Amino acid sequence: MDDIKIIALDLDGTLLDSEKRLSEVNRGALERAAEKGVLIVPTTGRFFGMMPPAVRDLPFVRYAITINGAQVYDRETDTAIVRDEIPLETALSIMELLDGYDVIYDCYRCNWGWMTEAFQRKAEHYATDEHYLKMVYDFRRPVPELKAHLRETAADGDVQKVLLFARKDDREAALKTLGEITAAVNARFPEIKVTSSTWNDLELNIRTAHKGNALKRFAEHLGLSLANCMAFGDGMNDFTMVEAAGVGVAMANAVDEVKRVAKIVTASNDEDGVAKVLMDL
Repeated sequence: MDDIKIIALDLDGTLLDSEKRLSEVNRGALERAAEKGVLIVPTTGRFFGMMPPAVRDLPFVRYAITINGAQVYDRETDTAIVRDEIPLETALSIMELLDGYDVIYDCYRCNWGWMTEAFQRKAEHYATDEHYLKMVYDFRRPVPELKAHLRETAADGDVQKVLLFARKDDREAALKTLGEITAAVNARFPEIKVTSSTWNDLELNIRTAHKGNALKRFAEHLGLSLANCMAFGDGMNDFTMVEAAGVGVAMANAVDEVKRVAKIVTASNDEDGVAKVLMDL
């Protein structure tokens, strides 16, 4: 693996354990790789400021692929190397579609989360666990009505991502709702890519904004290629980068689709699967 110059790592379900913690074993493995000159690149559906401090503040982390690939952020220069967003009018049309379903939704814009305050108040019935609920409370700025707010602030630009949750108390109904929304979005908005990071959510990005494309563009920015990249993931929003990287790694807890395209299947996120692969780097 001497050609590996970039290690891209999904966070939830991959680098972090089930309690959203970075283990000392994984941290040590990342530090040793960084000392060899390898770039450690967190790769997440979150925006940079929303990443857990245990990852965000690692001294050897300069770059991050964020918002499912809508942005590649350079912390040192506070700039976006890659930017790939949903046009505002398209985002508004998607939200009008979502208003017909029993879901709560929000969006990322200008590297922050925005949400209708009524949705935030009832988030406990939709967010699947305390970690997701905390994110909804801590990293969403409530506004009286999200679509109206976006129209009133149109000068602030386009939308980085739309995220939605179905009700968690009826799994069968939630999955039916998510299936219907996915079909409707695919039919009406072919330019939008639908992924997920937990069983009752959907994440909507512009189709070109995915982790695989962002990793490719980032590598090329540095004069490298995908052959120089290793990527770790577990969910469908990691599929494209695990498939594209020279060395794609799936966690034992990954969905089957990700395991099928990976070159390596490692131990689970609760068993320091990342570190087990990096021992051979």
